[in-house]
Order: sequence, then C-alpha cells, then structure tokens
Amino acid sequence: MPKMKSVSGAAKRFKRNAAGGYKRKQSHLRHILTKKSSKRKRQLGEKLDVHANDVQLVRRMLPYS
Repeated sequence: MPKMKSVSGAAKRFKRNAAGGYKRKQSHLRHILTKKSSKRKRQLGEKLDVHANDVQLVRRMLPYS
C-alpha cells in the first residue's frame, strides 16, 4: 500500500503531545491588538489541547503523527 498523505494545513496547526493528545494555538492574536487588554493577549498566547470531540478528526488528518 502507498503511504497516506497528511493534510498539510493540519500538520501546520496541530502537534502531538506526550499524553497522546494534540495541542493547538488560539486565534485572535494576529491584528487589531491595540484594543485587547494585556491579560487577554497573554492568555491567547497559551497553547490548548484539542477538544476530545475533535481528536478523532485530527488523527484522521495526521495519520503518522
């Protein structure tokens, strides 16, 4: 069988963590930052885990991760 291809957009957005889940970055930190508070911007910079309902979708898009 030939190798399966990863979805390149998903490969850029999700990384596998040690627990077997996936981590992701948050949105709303690219522009129009002057009206956002420092606390809000700082919290948006943190990585989050992909929600349990979406893990199966991410696994399908990244078969070898």
